[in-house]
Amino acid sequence: MKLPVIKQLSEQYTLDILRKAEEDLLETGTSGIVVDGDDEGEQLTHILGAIWVLEQIEQGVPARDALRAFAQKVRTSVS
Repeated sequence: MKLPVIKQLSEQYTLDILRKAEEDLLETGTSGIVVDGDDEGEQLTHILGAIWVLEQIEQGVPARDALRAFAQKVRTSVS
């Protein structure tokens, strides 16, 4: 997981585009958008992270705080 990639995706694409990219990646193995990542799993993580960040922003959370909260959420789940 690379936070700069998640940040870039959340700034570059809308929720609808990211959700479609997630669906396409799961169904066909390609997302239809440019997503940095070593493999499909990492690309999916980046897309899902960007979706989560944008959902938080829609709820009024500042972008920077949403990105940090996602990183913390991942660290907690891995620990």
